[in-house]
Amino acid sequence: MRTFARWILAGAMVFAGLSHLFWARREFQAQVPDFTGEVMDKDGVVVASGVVEMMLGASLVALPRSRQRVGAILAAFFIAVFPGNIEQYTRRRDGFGLDTDRKRLIRLFFQPLLVAWAWWSTRPPQR
Repeated sequence: MRTFARWILAGAMVFAGLSHLFWARREFQAQVPDFTGEVMDKDGVVVASGVVEMMLGASLVALPRSRQRVGAILAAFFIAVFPGNIEQYTRRRDGFGLDTDRKRLIRLFFQPLLVAWAWWSTRPPQR
Protein backbone atom coordinates (compact mmCIF):
# COMPACT_ATOMS: atom_id res chain seq x y z
CA MET A 1 0.00 0.00 0.00
CA ARG A 2 2.84 2.42 0.83
CA THR A 3 4.49 1.72 -2.51
CA PHE A 4 1.27 2.45 -4.38
CA ALA A 5 0.74 5.66 -2.38
CA ARG A 6 4.33 6.74 -3.05
CA TRP A 7 3.99 6.15 -6.80
CA ILE A 8 0.72 8.10 -6.92
CA LEU A 9 2.36 10.95 -5.01
CA ALA A 10 5.38 10.84 -7.34
CA GLY A 11 3.15 11.08 -10.40
CA ALA A 12 1.14 13.90 -8.87
CA MET A 13 4.32 15.83 -8.07
CA VAL A 14 5.72 15.47 -11.59
CA PHE A 15 2.34 16.49 -13.05
CA ALA A 16 2.11 19.49 -10.70
CA GLY A 17 5.65 20.51 -11.56
CA LEU A 18 4.92 20.37 -15.28
CA SER A 19 1.77 22.42 -14.75
CA HIS A 20 3.88 25.07 -12.96
CA LEU A 21 6.00 25.37 -16.08
CA PHE A 22 3.36 25.23 -18.78
CA TRP A 23 -0.42 25.46 -18.49
CA ALA A 24 -1.07 26.71 -14.92
CA ARG A 25 1.61 29.32 -14.31
CA ARG A 26 -0.86 32.16 -13.73
CA GLU A 27 -2.95 30.01 -11.39
CA PHE A 28 0.08 29.17 -9.27
CA GLN A 29 1.11 32.83 -9.13
CA ALA A 30 -2.06 33.45 -7.07
CA GLN A 31 -0.49 31.32 -4.33
CA VAL A 32 2.89 33.06 -4.23
CA PRO A 33 3.12 35.33 -1.18
CA ASP A 34 3.76 39.01 -1.90
CA PHE A 35 6.85 39.06 0.33
CA THR A 36 8.72 36.85 -2.17
CA GLY A 37 8.78 39.81 -4.55
CA GLU A 38 11.69 41.17 -2.56
CA VAL A 39 13.80 38.18 -3.62
CA MET A 40 12.33 36.93 -6.89
CA ASP A 41 9.34 37.72 -9.08
CA LYS A 42 6.27 35.52 -8.74
CA ASP A 43 6.80 33.81 -12.08
CA GLY A 44 10.35 32.90 -11.04
CA VAL A 45 9.02 31.38 -7.81
CA VAL A 46 6.44 29.36 -9.76
CA VAL A 47 9.03 28.06 -12.21
CA ALA A 48 11.55 27.22 -9.47
CA SER A 49 8.97 25.43 -7.36
CA GLY A 50 7.78 23.51 -10.42
CA VAL A 51 11.30 22.26 -11.07
CA VAL A 52 11.66 21.27 -7.42
CA GLU A 53 8.33 19.41 -7.52
CA MET A 54 9.37 17.44 -10.60
CA MET A 55 12.72 16.56 -9.03
CA LEU A 56 11.11 15.43 -5.78
CA GLY A 57 8.47 13.40 -7.60
CA ALA A 58 11.05 11.65 -9.76
CA SER A 59 13.27 11.06 -6.72
CA LEU A 60 10.46 9.25 -4.90
CA VAL A 61 10.71 6.55 -7.56
CA ALA A 62 14.27 6.77 -8.88
CA LEU A 63 16.13 6.85 -5.56
CA PRO A 64 14.80 3.94 -3.49
CA ARG A 65 17.76 3.99 -1.08
CA SER A 66 17.04 7.65 -0.29
CA ARG A 67 13.28 7.20 -0.01
CA GLN A 68 13.02 8.32 3.63
CA ARG A 69 15.20 11.37 3.06
CA VAL A 70 13.24 12.36 -0.05
CA GLY A 71 9.98 11.89 1.87
CA ALA A 72 11.21 14.16 4.66
CA ILE A 73 12.32 16.79 2.14
CA LEU A 74 8.97 16.59 0.36
CA ALA A 75 7.09 16.93 3.66
CA ALA A 76 9.23 19.98 4.47
CA PHE A 77 8.51 21.39 0.99
CA PHE A 78 4.77 21.05 1.59
CA ILE A 79 5.21 22.93 4.87
CA ALA A 80 7.35 25.60 3.19
CA VAL A 81 4.74 26.40 0.54
CA PHE A 82 1.87 26.54 3.05
CA PRO A 83 2.23 30.32 3.58
CA GLY A 84 1.25 30.70 -0.08
CA ASN A 85 -1.98 28.84 0.59
CA ILE A 86 -2.64 31.02 3.62
CA GLU A 87 -1.98 34.18 1.62
CA GLN A 88 -4.31 33.01 -1.14
CA TYR A 89 -7.01 32.65 1.51
CA THR A 90 -6.33 35.88 3.41
CA ARG A 91 -5.97 38.01 0.28
CA ARG A 92 -8.95 36.34 -1.40
CA ARG A 93 -7.06 35.40 -4.54
CA ASP A 94 -8.81 33.17 -7.02
CA GLY A 95 -6.96 30.26 -8.55
CA PHE A 96 -7.68 26.63 -9.42
CA GLY A 97 -11.41 27.12 -8.92
CA LEU A 98 -10.84 28.43 -5.40
CA ASP A 99 -13.09 31.40 -5.97
CA THR A 100 -14.81 31.66 -2.58
CA ASP A 101 -13.52 32.10 0.95
CA ARG A 102 -15.02 28.75 1.89
CA LYS A 103 -13.20 26.87 -0.90
CA ARG A 104 -9.93 28.59 -0.06
CA LEU A 105 -10.37 27.75 3.63
CA ILE A 106 -11.12 24.09 2.93
CA ARG A 107 -7.97 23.95 0.77
CA LEU A 108 -5.88 24.86 3.81
CA PHE A 109 -6.85 21.60 5.52
CA PHE A 110 -5.46 19.51 2.65
CA GLN A 111 -1.86 20.65 3.15
CA PRO A 112 -1.36 18.65 6.38
CA LEU A 113 -2.69 15.60 4.52
CA LEU A 114 -0.01 16.06 1.87
CA VAL A 115 2.65 16.31 4.58
CA ALA A 116 1.36 13.10 6.17
CA TRP A 117 1.15 11.34 2.79
CA ALA A 118 4.77 12.20 1.95
CA TRP A 119 5.94 11.08 5.37
CA TRP A 120 3.89 7.87 5.64
CA SER A 121 4.49 6.62 2.09
CA THR A 122 8.28 6.85 2.44
CA ARG A 123 8.71 5.24 5.86
CA PRO A 124 9.44 1.55 6.29
CA PRO A 125 6.47 -0.45 7.54
CA GLN A 126 6.25 -0.92 11.31
CA ARG A 127 6.68 -4.53 12.39
